[in-house]
Amino acid sequence: MDSIRNLNGPAAVPHSLVMEDRKRVSVSGVTDVESFDEETVVLATDLGELVIHGYDLHINRIDVESGDLSLEGEIISLTYTDNQPQTGGFFGRLFR
Repeated sequence: MDSIRNLNGPAAVPHSLVMEDRKRVSVSGVTDVESFDEETVVLATDLGELVIHGYDLHINRIDVESGDLSLEGEIISLTYTDNQPQTGGFFGRLFR
């Protein structure tokens, strides 16, 4: 897959999202996990912030190197915003 341009112009990591039966979501191109709890997961991508709302959400897998993430739970909504990712999110705090 070719690189695509992000909101600021430079090439971005390819981003994809697959949802299965509103129970499982796999996301690629994740640059940071801003926050998460059982009802909301906020992810930073090169294409903007992705907010996932639901119930009993839990992250199954995070691959920091590839930017892949999978989660399960009852998914209510997926929302993108054009907000640029903030620095110092979950990964930044985890690996200090």
